[in-house]
Amino acid sequence: MALAGELTRETALVKPKARVFKPVDMPELEYTPGLAKEMAPLYEKVKNVIPSVEWPFFAPYIHAINRLKKERDAVILAHNYQTPEIFHGVADIAGDSLQLAKEATKVEASVIIQCGVHFMAETSKLLNPTKTVLIPDVKAGCSLADSITGADVRLLRETYPGVPIITYVNTSAEVKAESDICCTSSNALKIVESFGVDRVLCIPDEYLAQNIAKQTDVKVIAWKGHCEVHERFTPEELRQYRKDDPNIVIIAHPECPPAVVAEADFSGSTSGMIDWVKKNKPARVVMVTECSMSDNVAVENPDVEFVRPCNLCPHMKRISLKNILDSLVYMREEVTVDPLIAGRARLAVERMINLKN
Repeated sequence: MALAGELTRETALVKPKARVFKPVDMPELEYTPGLAKEMAPLYEKVKNVIPSVEWPFFAPYIHAINRLKKERDAVILAHNYQTPEIFHGVADIAGDSLQLAKEATKVEASVIIQCGVHFMAETSKLLNPTKTVLIPDVKAGCSLADSITGADVRLLRETYPGVPIITYVNTSAEVKAESDICCTSSNALKIVESFGVDRVLCIPDEYLAQNIAKQTDVKVIAWKGHCEVHERFTPEELRQYRKDDPNIVIIAHPECPPAVVAEADFSGSTSGMIDWVKKNKPARVVMVTECSMSDNVAVENPDVEFVRPCNLCPHMKRISLKNILDSLVYMREEVTVDPLIAGRARLAVERMINLKN
């Protein structure tokens, strides 16, 4: 497999210049008749997923954030699991981990606000070392990222010498730095087979590794990390949906246990699931993934009925309109990565992004 260029001391030690941001006042957050009229077109778009009683609270924040991000030269990246008022209200770029990683490399704004979890903000920083990257809540973590450390990866390399280490993007920069290449759920199979070897390590999501292993002759060695949202789904739950409605369509994320994926009509990454719904337009569908994604997809697919098995990610839900606005006003919380770690971690992410078919 052709990899990206070798890491040099210069690329490892990129040190951005410190930037000074002028102070701004917290905007007024009053829901006036004029604001209601101005925001009416947006509410018309999201009215089926945001109750009317909540809109007077959300609208002033959305208006203030969209005004202030222009003043700050900021762009907002939002993951598919963000709530609709964020995803449809203030996001400039929205998508899954791979989409956000790719789009982060094209950002021209000097400030990136990452509406997602901490590893996503780290990835944006890796790909934009000279930009200011902020996350509205620094405690927005991830059970997968917490399941493995850089020391664990070094031990795996000793245990399996010469075996390529493919690391899911749902990991810390420290873990990425110890890996050969990163992957997401949408390109994991492609990357597993790209090495042309008979076995690889695919870490840390055990279920993703097991689901990929079913699609290839390559032996996939897994780690016992799990997504706390997807691991809660059960095959019995999906069979009950079919019993209640034999015509229902079930699509599942590959972070779910293999027995759950086996019950689904389709399995794919978040972007793959969205594309499948747009293409196939099922009458009723269950998206076996984080609950807010169904809300966001429903906005763009009003003719599809979404049955929501509402497993919420508590980490994603730490991001709110209030703390996004706080980030813009006070320029917090800034995400930094040790330069010696960042250079090696960036290489693993860039290898994924630059991988050719």
